[in-house]
Amino acid sequence: MYQKVALAIAFSPRMEALIAEARRLIGIFQGELILIHVGIKTDELESKLDEILHRHCSDLKQIKTLWKEGKPAKTILKTCEEEGVDLLALGALKKEGLLTYYLGSVARKVIRKSPCSVLTLIDPKIETTRFSKVVINGTQLEVTPKVIAKGLKFCQAEGASQVHILNEIKLYGLQMATAGEGSEDEVAMTRRKLVQDEIKYVQEILDGLDQSGLKINIKVTAGKWAVELVRYCDSINADLLIMGDEKGYSFIDRIFPHDLEEILTELPCNLLIVK
Repeated sequence: MYQKVALAIAFSPRMEALIAEARRLIGIFQGELILIHVGIKTDELESKLDEILHRHCSDLKQIKTLWKEGKPAKTILKTCEEEGVDLLALGALKKEGLLTYYLGSVARKVIRKSPCSVLTLIDPKIETTRFSKVVINGTQLEVTPKVIAKGLKFCQAEGASQVHILNEIKLYGLQMATAGEGSEDEVAMTRRKLVQDEIKYVQEILDGLDQSGLKINIKVTAGKWAVELVRYCDSINADLLIMGDEKGYSFIDRIFPHDLEEILTELPCNLLIVK
């Protein structure tokens, strides 16, 4: 699924854990690992990195370390494009402060503009574990069939024990307000139909996909999907949220956030953006 996995590294306290997590992914997908560091290469930094790689990646035949100079986000994105990276992994904070949100962190910029799928890890560990509880955004968007298809493949590779697909009822308040003019039975019938339609939408996508080895739960919500995704991930203590990309961001979008921006403001768990 991902033949070239890149990891953006900085010499922070979490670097070893991030490398360990990336190594685990390489073990799953049997691909090549590319490490990208934006900064000046020194003997001390190279020695520190070599020690970590010896502990976690000594058995890898395909590993490349790239030392680059320039603006971090722009350089990481350009390198991913040049190297034909399929999946970029990077660390991110679970919650960003207001100033960081408006100025934009490196992780946020990379997520929005990356040419490949992006996996953000908010709590990487040296003693890694698989993603066992996964939530996939199933809201009716153009990218949703692709997100569900790639999400299931990822979950199968991971051996995830639980897969939850969360779908939002579009214009629920308006539709229920209109139905409210009828009897209680009519209102209840409208509500059931709305839920059934959303389940049918997801089920029709699933019917054309390999679901072997997966336990899939379809959940329908009446709230705004970005908010509900965060709440649901928190409620089940999810390990990973999988969703699609939204195109065309501007500074105005930072002031009046898109759904993805709202999720990035306070990540509920690790996040995979499918592109």
